[in-house]
Amino acid sequence: MADKVGNNSNNKFDVIVVGAGPAGTTAGYILAKAGLDVVLLERGAYPGAKNVLGGIFYTTILNRLIPNFWEEAPVERHIKGIQIFLLSETNAVSIGVESEEHNKPPYNNSFTVSRAKFDQWYAKKAEEAGAFLITNTVVDDLLWENNKVVGVKARGGEGDIYADVVIAADGVNSLLAQKAGLRKDFRPRQVSLGMKEVIELPREVIEERFHLSGNEGVELKYMAGDATKGIWGGGNIYTNLESLSVVVWVALESLMERKLKVTELMEQFKDHPFVRNYIKGGKTVEYQAHLAPDGGYDFTPKYYTHGLLIAGDAARFLNASIHYEGTNFAMASGEAAANTVLAARTKGDYSEKSLSYYQKLLNKSFVMKDLKRYRKMNRFAEANPEFFDAYFNAITQMAVDYFAINELPKRQQELRMLKRFRSALRHFHADGSGKIHRHNRLTRAFFRTFPLVRFLWQCLKGAISSI
Repeated sequence: MADKVGNNSNNKFDVIVVGAGPAGTTAGYILAKAGLDVVLLERGAYPGAKNVLGGIFYTTILNRLIPNFWEEAPVERHIKGIQIFLLSETNAVSIGVESEEHNKPPYNNSFTVSRAKFDQWYAKKAEEAGAFLITNTVVDDLLWENNKVVGVKARGGEGDIYADVVIAADGVNSLLAQKAGLRKDFRPRQVSLGMKEVIELPREVIEERFHLSGNEGVELKYMAGDATKGIWGGGNIYTNLESLSVVVWVALESLMERKLKVTELMEQFKDHPFVRNYIKGGKTVEYQAHLAPDGGYDFTPKYYTHGLLIAGDAARFLNASIHYEGTNFAMASGEAAANTVLAARTKGDYSEKSLSYYQKLLNKSFVMKDLKRYRKMNRFAEANPEFFDAYFNAITQMAVDYFAINELPKRQQELRMLKRFRSALRHFHADGSGKIHRHNRLTRAFFRTFPLVRFLWQCLKGAISSI
């Protein structure tokens, strides 16, 4: 494809898209279908070579662009249900949701995929629509003219490539967003670190172990607690056709403060009593690690300037709540970027004012609405670390006590359960683990005396942060 650029007059295109992930390929596909001259630049040897996905690819946008895509795309399993766990060292509380409706098209728009396979297929669709894909191409800088982006400076033989507008979908560490002055260097609290192992198991073992038929799949989601040793984050198990994707992700700043290694957390997670039986007998065939944007709406950069749009992880579009959705945010932003370019093209105007239409489209979509809704989650997790540590331990123990079988009358058993719960909270605050040192002396004394009040207050704050 490099020859395509070489043969292009003055290396000039209508649009340059940097990054052949979900955001960039979506933009490239839409623009190429509309008849624009589009070049899609990918730094990996092939699309997906350097991309990491926890497990589920959300496909609301994709199914609208390519109806019934699952009939030809290299998907693994559709997700028919989810089970959510709260873990302590020895206990677990879980709730599950499954639906037969999720076994019917469009399968709740949720599939497990291998990004190495899926991204190649999707980029091929963009090529079929008319986009030029160039791999093994690192973009080092933007080209400017009269304070407007007019192209990119690519490493190697591609050299300088020009366009009316550039869409940067170059990932969470977006060099182009930084070069354009649209983002500053990250602080540790603005990113999370994820680690993934792909564990190979026979298909029949997976289907028997997880009670699946055909191409059905499930997600097991472990919310903080002992899954991450009390750090804000979580663990996941996703079912593929002949493997499991096992993931641990944690807030980077908390990981650094606790002086832990994510590899250690992964090994502890895999050895947990309520995890290890799901993966036993499996063989790890792949390791991956990835930084992801965290912090939500309050840490998103400006998404546009003269001749430039930022999409996907580069714009920090990820819903880091209990839903933890990213691929649908990426594709929605890629679609909005493409539609912004099409609108600008009709006017022949790629100025910052013209490209601000991108912001209007994002504001109308679920992207900005969900980012704004969960903007307080990160701050709540940061300010209330005990909620994801001792409180999870106390809650799971209370559930175990409630269902314990013994010779106590149920009323007496329930009173003992509440007493143990309150005692666990009081001990937690008394030894300083609850970080109530942030409050004045009177407030600290009150919380130590009435730990249930603090617990209920934090539950209320947690609920408010997700409304």
